[in-house]
Amino acid sequence: MKITSTSCICPVLVCLCFVQRCYGTAHHSSIKVTRNQTKHIEGETEVHHRPKRGWVWNQFFVLEEHMGPDPQYVGKLHSNSDKGDGSVKYILTGEGAGTIFIIDDTTGDIHSTKSLDREQKTHYVLHAQAIDRRTNKPLEPESEFIIKVQDINDNAPKFTDGPYIVTVPEMSDMGTSVLQVTATDADDPTYGNSARVVYSILQGQPYFSVDPKTGVIRTALHNMDREAREHYSVVIQAKDMAGQVGGLSGSTTVNITLTDVNDNPPRFPQKHYQLYVPESAQVGSAVGKIKANDADTGSNADMTYSIINGDGMGIFSISTDKETREGILSLKKPLNYEKKKSYTLNIEGANTHLDFRFSHLGPFKDATMLKIIVGDVDEPPLFSMPSYVMEVYENAKIGTIVGTVLAQDPDSANSLVRYFINYNAEDDRFFNIDANTGTIKTTKVLDREETPWYNITVTASENDNPDLLSHVTVGIRVLDVNDNPPELAREYDIVVCENSKPGQVIHTISATDKDDFANGPRFNFFLDEHLSVNPNFTLKDNEDNTASILTRRRRFSRTVQDVYYLPIMISDGGIPSLSSSSTLTIRVCACERDGRVRTCHAEAFLSSAGLSTGALIAILLCVLILLAIVVIFITLRRSKKEPLIISEEDVRENVVTYDDEGGGEEDTEAFDITALRNPSAAEELKYRRDIRPEVKLTPRHQTLSTLESIDVQEFIKQRLAEADLDPSVPPYDSLQTYAYEGQRSEAGSISSLDSATTQSDQDYHYLGDWGPEFKKLAELYGEIESERTT
Repeated sequence: MKITSTSCICPVLVCLCFVQRCYGTAHHSSIKVTRNQTKHIEGETEVHHRPKRGWVWNQFFVLEEHMGPDPQYVGKLHSNSDKGDGSVKYILTGEGAGTIFIIDDTTGDIHSTKSLDREQKTHYVLHAQAIDRRTNKPLEPESEFIIKVQDINDNAPKFTDGPYIVTVPEMSDMGTSVLQVTATDADDPTYGNSARVVYSILQGQPYFSVDPKTGVIRTALHNMDREAREHYSVVIQAKDMAGQVGGLSGSTTVNITLTDVNDNPPRFPQKHYQLYVPESAQVGSAVGKIKANDADTGSNADMTYSIINGDGMGIFSISTDKETREGILSLKKPLNYEKKKSYTLNIEGANTHLDFRFSHLGPFKDATMLKIIVGDVDEPPLFSMPSYVMEVYENAKIGTIVGTVLAQDPDSANSLVRYFINYNAEDDRFFNIDANTGTIKTTKVLDREETPWYNITVTASENDNPDLLSHVTVGIRVLDVNDNPPELAREYDIVVCENSKPGQVIHTISATDKDDFANGPRFNFFLDEHLSVNPNFTLKDNEDNTASILTRRRRFSRTVQDVYYLPIMISDGGIPSLSSSSTLTIRVCACERDGRVRTCHAEAFLSSAGLSTGALIAILLCVLILLAIVVIFITLRRSKKEPLIISEEDVRENVVTYDDEGGGEEDTEAFDITALRNPSAAEELKYRRDIRPEVKLTPRHQTLSTLESIDVQEFIKQRLAEADLDPSVPPYDSLQTYAYEGQRSEAGSISSLDSATTQSDQDYHYLGDWGPEFKKLAELYGEIESERTT
């Protein structure tokens, strides 16, 4: 089978077809040439002879971007088995078969129905087969072939990274590389010149150039000056087809900025400047500015200013403002128009960062001359001293001169000056000043012990201009005069022991003086010479501003005399010397052998013990409370009823009060006797024990009939609980005694409570028959009976 390509028909492409066929045969391994072998047709047996070649074919080509109205003819499939009678049917399968590529199954002609783009797909792999139309059996083995999309120049070069921003130092050498640009072309670089790009510069000449092949941009001029022009916009073009006519092109912009180098020295705009400064300018303040221009930027324009010479070097100083690059002129010393009216300064400005490549353009510094004119200003008076210190003695007379201040007008007019003292409304005015002379005098008598130092402020003003004021501080020290006698440092509590010995030191005293050191602490202690010698104590001056008290005899007695008084004299070291007298109080106390005080007089003891006022008040309150308790106790005792005089022979009363601890042995009304006789009857009468109940005693024969049903033990427990819980009972303990004697006793009750109030004639001799337990009772009543008979 033969495959014929239409591209070979065109005479212009004959050579190209030949090259493409050879290239396709050699490089596309997926296309198998079945020159010496074929596939076995279904149903045929293997033959052992060399088979005859069935397919005649070649690689196909189709132009991309075909825009014709008819399908593009690609090629033709033909089999040797085709006799031209239409019995052979051609079948096309593979990539794009039936959609992009169609085949005439009778003639084998292949057409492309769509416009193809090589940049999207470069080739298509298809399979061709010839079968018998009647039997549908393959006449040839299936063959694989390629339809390659042939490139045309339909893509322009593109700069994918543009636009570009780049910098290059100014004053660079010609040919300095700036940037390399690269353009890409989507066309086939292996076919023709469609992807062969050439670079050229459309804008930016004559400052820059570009290499046509590599796209490297370089400087094209010497010494490009940033100060002359800083920014450049360069347009680079890339053209395919090696730059030939008809090629496609693309362009990009490269923005180039020249960076600064220090190639410009600083320059002052003027060689002479003049500055006016008033003489009232404050020291340390800025009085002017000066600036040198530098065409460079950044650190290349940094500079420092200095004063290189001139008669004002010691009066003025200059510093550099890093932000504005200005020289700041400041005042170091005060100006005085009357002394000097002008100054001259030579100021230099120099770059701090130098580039030695451009040293031939220097020097990188410049100088100028500055003349400073001092302006005359009406100044306030000027005191002769910044502050004054004066002295005056205390107790000086009113009007004593303390000192004088002096101020003058510094201006050439030399106006008169007036003085006055600044006082607050609440200040005590101890001094005044002469308004014309500045002499300060006292207005009151001064006391150094109250105020040793005074600070006042004196103000001076000009007569011609009272608004111009000057102030000065005047410190006045008050000098000491010996006007205070010495006195004891404190109140001394001196104790002497009863067992003291002669010459024994019992205390050491000291003194103080309000005067200054010169008139004070050189004290002398001595006894008054006009008094007789003290036989008990003496005084010893220790010559260290202290004195010791010594005993002059052995033993003292509190009972004889418990307090002694010792008059002493104290003098100071002032001129003239002053002295004072004091009296020491010495108490006599009993001491231990080691000297510890054991006891003194009561009043002195309390004082020495250090009892505070609060402690004394507490003790007094305790005593008053004890006295109140005693008075209340006595009152309660008197408020009690007088005890009954009980006869020892009154056996009845003794029996009633037996073992009753509630109200004493003589209290016969401490409790209700009825409860003792009949517990059951007492349940109905629950009176308070501190109130005497008004009840009548029931006869004995009426109460004994109910005793059989009474539990005496339970009754006693109930009474005990009632006594414990009753809130109405008096607040004292009371022993309740219940002497119920039981029931059914043959002897009956021996109590005399139920006896008649009148004398009975009953015979008690039967008590002797009751046994030894009643022997004493029988004897007792026997005696009573005999006495009654008698």
